[in-house]
Amino acid sequence: MDRPYFRQTSKPALENPIFVQGLPGFGNVGKIAAHLLTRFCGAKPFAELYSPSFPDYVSVNSKGICHLPRYEFYSASMEKNDFIIMTGDTQPSFDDVVAHYEVCSKTLDLVEEQHCSFIVTIGGVPITEEKAQVYVAATSPRLALEFMEKGAVIYSKGRIVGATGLMLGLAKERGLEGICLLGATTGFKADRGAGFSVFKFLMKALGNEVKEGL
Repeated sequence: MDRPYFRQTSKPALENPIFVQGLPGFGNVGKIAAHLLTRFCGAKPFAELYSPSFPDYVSVNSKGICHLPRYEFYSASMEKNDFIIMTGDTQPSFDDVVAHYEVCSKTLDLVEEQHCSFIVTIGGVPITEEKAQVYVAATSPRLALEFMEKGAVIYSKGRIVGATGLMLGLAKERGLEGICLLGATTGFKADRGAGFSVFKFLMKALGNEVKEGL
């Protein structure tokens, strides 16, 4: 394996799906939110992405079965929206800029192939005070204003690192529209509260009701 590649197990039948990406990062907010979304939607796996730029280890499940680091893609069809959800074990090293571009570009190839109408990337933003807040950055002023009016705060702090930001920027270059949602988190440990806040905000913004007990 000398470049990123997909292993597709099925072909979902979706109509203008929304692509949602949630990966490990600050507070694991993105990964937690993506996991909640897969549960909420009853999403089913249909593809995996492997890359030599992922770390050199295997993950082992409770039954002792190992697998390489990977991105996992799920599909779900709901009454108001269809979704393709991507999550995973890791990201390429932040020092390996080329690897980030390669993996994000490969992912966007699949996004376009599936005719996704909109993309959402989810991550965490470290803050010093405890305040449940969702920030938004977007591919256009119209979208930024739209999601601000739905309750998010405009993110104006300069940079969004890793795939959370890069995926959005590369999508814009391809003519795709989308937003990045960032949950405020106070540290690097898994922050389920921040992940749930972003997930709940996204679902409400798309017209879906979420119960607290999810």
